[in-house]
Amino acid sequence: MVAGGLRVLFCGINPGLLSAATGHHFARPGNRFWPVLHLSGFTPRLLAPAEQRELLGYRLGITNVVARATARADELSAEEFREGGRILTAKVERLRPQWLAVVGITAYRTAFHDPKAVIGPQERTIGTTRIWALPNPSGLNAHWTAASMAEEFARLREAAAGA
Repeated sequence: MVAGGLRVLFCGINPGLLSAATGHHFARPGNRFWPVLHLSGFTPRLLAPAEQRELLGYRLGITNVVARATARADELSAEEFREGGRILTAKVERLRPQWLAVVGITAYRTAFHDPKAVIGPQERTIGTTRIWALPNPSGLNAHWTAASMAEEFARLREAAAGA
């Protein structure tokens, strides 16, 4: 789900088992990515995971830091995250989106060797691509509500609109 000319390339941690089985990003029913994307104003309506191709029409795309599917992200090794960060960097250098939005602060910290990073825009860039770390929309990330995540996603949307 990537192309050149994107405003934002969202980057999940890795496919869950349902996402791997269906081929659709953030496919697990409890995952809040699709509702938050809509609540934040990135999409005019709530998209289902099976409609992910429609994102390209909004100049949005989705990829993952690590390609290997797992039941839980904590099954991934630090080396898998670091290698994923190298692969992701090459992808971003090739596609040159305006923003790379890494969905999961721990994934960002590990993949990009930035242990003190916080949610929000990052100082680091990949070429001309700016980076924003977003909260993980997994239902396991209970201290972020859909509303508070939507506010952070909306901050990114506003930054991307101004670029």
